Amino acid sequence: MKSDFMIAITQLSAEKNLPKEVILEAVEAALASAYKKDDFIANQNISVNIDPITGEIKVYAEKTVVEKVTDQRREVSLAEARKLKKDAQIGDTIKVEATPRNAGRIAAQTAKQVVLQRLREAEHEAVFEQYADKEGGLVSGVVQRIEPRQIIIDLGRAAAILPASEQVKTERYRVGQRIRVYLMEVERTNKGPQLVVSRTHRNLLKCLFEMEVPEIQNGTVELKSIAREPGYRSKVAVAARQQGLDPVGSCVGLRGIRIQNIVNELSGEKIDVIEWHPDPAIFIANALSPAQVLNVEIDEREKAAVVVVPDRQLSLAIGKEGQNARLAAKLTGWRIDIKSASSAEKERAERAEQARVEIAEPAIEEAPPALVETAPLPQAEELLPVTTEAPVKPAEEEGETLLSFEETIDYFGEETTPPPERPQIRFAEDILAIRGIKTDKKVKKGKKKETVKEAGGREGIKPKLARRAKIPLPDEEELEEY
Repeated sequence: MKSDFMIAITQLSAEKNLPKEVILEAVEAALASAYKKDDFIANQNISVNIDPITGEIKVYAEKTVVEKVTDQRREVSLAEARKLKKDAQIGDTIKVEATPRNAGRIAAQTAKQVVLQRLREAEHEAVFEQYADKEGGLVSGVVQRIEPRQIIIDLGRAAAILPASEQVKTERYRVGQRIRVYLMEVERTNKGPQLVVSRTHRNLLKCLFEMEVPEIQNGTVELKSIAREPGYRSKVAVAARQQGLDPVGSCVGLRGIRIQNIVNELSGEKIDVIEWHPDPAIFIANALSPAQVLNVEIDEREKAAVVVVPDRQLSLAIGKEGQNARLAAKLTGWRIDIKSASSAEKERAERAEQARVEIAEPAIEEAPPALVETAPLPQAEELLPVTTEAPVKPAEEEGETLLSFEETIDYFGEETTPPPERPQIRFAEDILAIRGIKTDKKVKKGKKKETVKEAGGREGIKPKLARRAKIPLPDEEELEEY
């Protein structure tokens, strides 16, 4: 029977994929829990020991050494204790064998469920320890079941969960498909260890490079940073730790065989491998590949960079929907502003023109009102001219005229040119009245001829003409003078 017991332990160990020692410990704990419920050794501190070779089961009860025994279940006399342990003293605790005669039957009937429970717990603990060491690494599994919100992947001894948020939108999964996933998290739960995996994590790309590129695995090539948009494009910055080694060529491989294996594993995701550089300007220029960069201006304080590219490569530098520029910013950790060469030259010219204007017309800094010193207003006497000559006499009356030309010469002491005489204006009626006097002038038809005879004896001027001119007619003395 003992041999049969050990055979059963061995088979159980192989079935559960657990060490034999773990199985024995689980059975011992289950038997101890079952024996505590027996009336024979109830309320005692007991332990079970199973011989790993013969399979013999022994039960030991812990008792205290006393001079006079009052409780047979918890105490033992000094004489009996020294039979088991020669140097036993009063107050010591020793283990006394208390194996029931029907131990095998009790184990078979009462410890079955406890043994199974202990085995499940031991199995869960073993699975947790196995995958806890692989957390943050690459694992391979098979798609077991597809659910609306998650995919169950069989990893062998455990099942992992691939949430919808960690699935690549461009990938299509099917039952039975073998895929590689990144183990993100391992947790203990009541139902056993829970494993969460991902296909979108950027460290998945890192693990694939470490697996495919031996230089990265042995440390001669270092992965500096990774920027990834799952399913579309990724950028990887690498640097060589050994002089003379090409880091980009090591990752790409002969005829691109290494990088092609990674692309196939990621379902055709494009990967750009660039060389890392300690100078931020050069690193940013490399990160924008395959676009050509003309100039890079960096601002250390704001951690921003302005990149100038040729006009024909502006769209290539930005990428589809800004993908290339966005990945370059994630890879370098700098905020990147991309401009074409023509726009950059235009802005430079505008800044130069503005600077020229500011130099030509410097801004006048006005002092604050409290600091401006106001001069006192001049008095009326100060505004008058000061002269030693005789002042000009003011006109006493409104109708008095100004100084004549001769008086002006006497006053200023020098001769000036006299103003020209103003010509007198003569009206046409005056000329006509003198030169064109006619007598017996006929009037319009239907009217009698009329003549005008003034007091002076002149005749021939119509009354209508005289009225229109509204001027007095000259007399004969004036005509003779004229």
